[in-house]
Amino acid sequence: MTDSSIPKFFEKSHQEKLNIISNFSELTEPELNYLKNATGGIDFEHANKMIENAIGTFSLPLGIATNFKINDKDYLVPMVIEEPSVVAAASKAAKIARIHGGFQAKVDGNISIGQIQVLDVDINKSISIINSNSNEIIQLANSSSKTLPKLGKGAKQVHCKEIKTSSSSMLIVELMIDVGDAMGANVTNTMCETVAPLIEKITGGKTLLRILSNYSTKRMVTTTATFDKDAVGGEQVVDNMILAFEFADNDVYRAVTHNKGVMNGTISVANATGQDSRAIEAAAHAYASHTGRYRSLTTWSKDDSGNLVGTFEIPLSVGIVGGVTNDHPIAKICTKILQLTNVQDLACIMASTGLAQNFAAMRALATEGIQKGHMKLHARKQASNS
Repeated sequence: MTDSSIPKFFEKSHQEKLNIISNFSELTEPELNYLKNATGGIDFEHANKMIENAIGTFSLPLGIATNFKINDKDYLVPMVIEEPSVVAAASKAAKIARIHGGFQAKVDGNISIGQIQVLDVDINKSISIINSNSNEIIQLANSSSKTLPKLGKGAKQVHCKEIKTSSSSMLIVELMIDVGDAMGANVTNTMCETVAPLIEKITGGKTLLRILSNYSTKRMVTTTATFDKDAVGGEQVVDNMILAFEFADNDVYRAVTHNKGVMNGTISVANATGQDSRAIEAAAHAYASHTGRYRSLTTWSKDDSGNLVGTFEIPLSVGIVGGVTNDHPIAKICTKILQLTNVQDLACIMASTGLAQNFAAMRALATEGIQKGHMKLHARKQASNS
């Protein structure tokens, strides 16, 4: 089974859903059992090794968004979220996007940025010294990783910049590190700490902070999709949705809620695959302000045929090796469901799910309002609690 378009998936029993997922992703019996047991995949002993002062575990619903076609490949997309209507909305949006070929996404680079703060130096002189010694700095940084240099990755460049504050000026030395299929936080931090003594020695200054930046602008992903005007509800709905976008792009109060809806999709996939959702959110909202004011993370327009075209661009720092992704049984299963072979595919899926969710939310707002479908599912949840 390779088609993610599954009619009435939501109406099927738990076992029927699992059978479909198993056939799509070739899950093993132990993996299916993890999905059946409803404990979130880890017991207390496992949780106690992951964090300090553990007292238990906390589970959230894991759902599957259907209908996704991204870069001409079908995906069943695992989403972890507590909010009703999100999974259904993303699935419906993906179904409409399929009419014109689904989502087309690309990733521009996989460079992690490490920063070393240098104090009490002559800035211009130190920049010249560091530039002259950049090869030695890069070699020393790479000596701290056993794997990246062997893969042709690791530290690649050294950049310098001056920051002027109310009290002084400081030099920031930045390492540009190709982290491969990892999110890369640990290796970036390690490389920064490894080269800090050398930087102190050659500049005569004092290093203070030595840490990665989560503003991952060297790891950009862009996704776009065309939504058929008739499937959307006609050109008037298309026009209304563009007006809704323009509202969000020009008013910070609307933009925050608009972007929250975008991230509903992206972060749901991040949660399912064990990513650092706080880092992703922080980078996304910083990028929403990169023009000097906080704006919509997505852009919407019409093509020559009157169809709605959406684009979502975001700095996205994710990984498929190391960390929770390789440690949490359910995260490992979700990665398998996505049939990932590289980290770029995951970034494309996460961004496309965000764009789908944004489309669905804007369409609801521009037609019947957000509450009709949302509250219908919310009522079902409340009924189950009574």
